[in-house]
Amino acid sequence: MSTNQASVAASASTTAVKTLFPLLFAISFVHLINDTIQSVVPALFPILKDSLSLTFAQIGLISLMINLTAALLQPIIGIFSDSHPKPMMLPVGMLFTMAGVAALSYATHFWMVMAAVMCIGIGSAVFHPVSARVAYLAAGERKGTGQSIFQFGGNIGQSLAPIMTAVLFVHTGQRGVIWFVLFVTIGVVIQYNVAKWYGNQLALVPASNAKKAAKPVSKLNVTKGKVIFAITILMLLVFSKNVYIAAISSYYSFYAIEHFGLTVSQAQMVLFVFLGANVIGLLLGGILADKFSRRSLIWFSILGTAPFALLLPYANLTFSIILIFFAGLILASAFSVILVYANELLPGRVGLVSGVFFGVAFGLAGIGSAILGNLADSMGIEFVIRCTSYLPLLGMLTILLPSDRKERISR
Repeated sequence: MSTNQASVAASASTTAVKTLFPLLFAISFVHLINDTIQSVVPALFPILKDSLSLTFAQIGLISLMINLTAALLQPIIGIFSDSHPKPMMLPVGMLFTMAGVAALSYATHFWMVMAAVMCIGIGSAVFHPVSARVAYLAAGERKGTGQSIFQFGGNIGQSLAPIMTAVLFVHTGQRGVIWFVLFVTIGVVIQYNVAKWYGNQLALVPASNAKKAAKPVSKLNVTKGKVIFAITILMLLVFSKNVYIAAISSYYSFYAIEHFGLTVSQAQMVLFVFLGANVIGLLLGGILADKFSRRSLIWFSILGTAPFALLLPYANLTFSIILIFFAGLILASAFSVILVYANELLPGRVGLVSGVFFGVAFGLAGIGSAILGNLADSMGIEFVIRCTSYLPLLGMLTILLPSDRKERISR
């Protein structure tokens, strides 16, 4: 091997091991912007319902549109990014988000809102699998920590949505959304610079060897059939997690207004407790995933939420706030761990795993919101909250996942 080749190999090896925290935090910040914009849509539901005279069913369709768009496109983009990585997709995705934000702020009809959220969904579909692939590279050997930092920004963005409704949108209406164009512009600039770093990393490895070099060695030692079975179980767990989160995010504010007599602003603050707990839980989950059994953490995260979720519909306001905090804290710790575990099942397919799991998460949340919206119109909002409280019990399926004890010992 020549001196020049050795230098390139050493550079690639160092990059693979070293955790690049500045880059991870940059991607996390853009994730914050992306998910803040996406969370603005359900945060606006009480405002849009009054200003455009929408039904709960139409609210469910809006949620379905943004989530289904992301769900359908993300696996496709994820597969494409594994085989044909295109760094400049990162800033282009943010431009779609910018177009959606501008359209949403001036939408005067239901169909205009649907078109706007579709653009936001496209931007999110590009962002998640491609950025997750960059985060995977930048994390080095600390995959759980890297994934939690990446997700950390997204969950902060989601938790800010009810605050914005209470502080901003109650006073400005949907026109206040236009200010987010400034934040998306910052995201475009950051993504452009991240894309340049990503392009440089791709240049270190010859195109013919890129796919091979990107593949880590699987340490779970399971057959192809068991991998398919395990991925199916993980998707069911993501189903239970995300439909429950969709129920709380989209409809709990209506439940709090109806059941406890709260104002819109007060109900949004209760929702903020849940989403804020999501942020803390997500960060803890990713850090613990590098130290303990990932299967055990998934078990705890999903099933451990069940007692709090089951008690929530029957508690008074004070206990509801406590219960919703712990439900959000425990449940949020699952997603980073699930992604890292899935990447160990399917080594070298970071884009595919991220695209499928983000896509499934968005798609199930959207479909769940649409179904729950129709149930709320026909059976009442309290019925919806009670029914969805049983979803975390699906966490019992975790026992069917392959053990990662040997992989944990090696770590």
